[in-house]
Amino acid sequence: MEVLSKSDLRQLVNNTSGPCVSLYLPTHRAGPETRQDSIRLKNLLRKAESGLQASGWRGFEISQLLQPARKLLEDHDFWQHQCGGLAILTSPGIFRLYRLQLQVPELAVTSDRFHLKPLLAWIAASGHYYVLALSQNHVRVFQATREAIAELDSRDLPELLTRTLRERMPERRLQGHSVAAVLGGRRAILFHGHGDGEEDRKQMLLTYIQRVDEGMRDLLAQNRAPVVLAAVDYLNSIYRQANSSAELLDDGISGNPDNLSPRELHEKAGAIVSGYFTKAQAKAADQYLRLWYTGRTSNTLAEILPAACQGRVQSLFVALGIQQWGRFDESRHETVILDEPTPQDEDLLNLAAMHTFITGGSVYAVAPENVPGGESVAAVFRH
Repeated sequence: MEVLSKSDLRQLVNNTSGPCVSLYLPTHRAGPETRQDSIRLKNLLRKAESGLQASGWRGFEISQLLQPARKLLEDHDFWQHQCGGLAILTSPGIFRLYRLQLQVPELAVTSDRFHLKPLLAWIAASGHYYVLALSQNHVRVFQATREAIAELDSRDLPELLTRTLRERMPERRLQGHSVAAVLGGRRAILFHGHGDGEEDRKQMLLTYIQRVDEGMRDLLAQNRAPVVLAAVDYLNSIYRQANSSAELLDDGISGNPDNLSPRELHEKAGAIVSGYFTKAQAKAADQYLRLWYTGRTSNTLAEILPAACQGRVQSLFVALGIQQWGRFDESRHETVILDEPTPQDEDLLNLAAMHTFITGGSVYAVAPENVPGGESVAAVFRH
């Protein structure tokens, strides 16, 4: 199963080649209910077609845009391999399909940008993270969620990290072990080995691991997520000395990761990160309540949208299953909220979430009752 990452979301957020059609529907894994799933998609495609017509798009353009999704209607095998939900995103030159473990409500949105709020909820609930597997024979980087794990290749990694991982780790020529010590108030690594050139090999190993750390830092700058380290104890100790990232979790997977399959790595890493994501959401909600009377919080879209565009939103809660239709003028910071949408309107909750996401804020798309403050949106400002 393809792993949906924050970098995927960022590409979709930045897409400007409208019109954009976003379709979401619940699906079933097996049984007679699977026949109803294709009917749901057919009905959503009709709604999307009506929305595009109302926006002035011609029949040929609409047919061309929706054709990839329509092909799925008659694909019997496709409907026999679903999970809890399905997301279909299409615009000129883009067609994305994501199988989701989470149930999503039926929704068809046509707009100048993709409606991605349900995917933000999936990212948060699935717990996107990395596994860095270090051994004397291999250095590998995996991307994972609660449901899936996939090893990243050169297409998904920064150039420095790709070059580094292609090299042979100097540790393969280093015999001995490492001991943690404290020198001058800092942790240092003391090696015991044999033969000439031992000091050179020690420095080569440390330099190599520092380059891995630098490459991981570049990766995390593009796509922030926690990192679980899998390594034998002495490599674990060296890497943690070289580490410069706050995303590296204190707990790791001990032992040689070469002896573990991706599935086993996934299971062990999942146990480590299981509480990380729920704690982050609870902490953000608690911060909102603590800052309630300080001017650093709001549950009003007219205040939140300008702040989100300026990158001032630190954390944002938006309600799933609720759309707040309207228009926002970024140049004038003017917000118009409507009860019923016109073809020119969009979901302002989605807009606030997208701007918060691309400016580095944390977005929590949650059930309405889990939005602190009792409204459909809540924000904590950076300043």
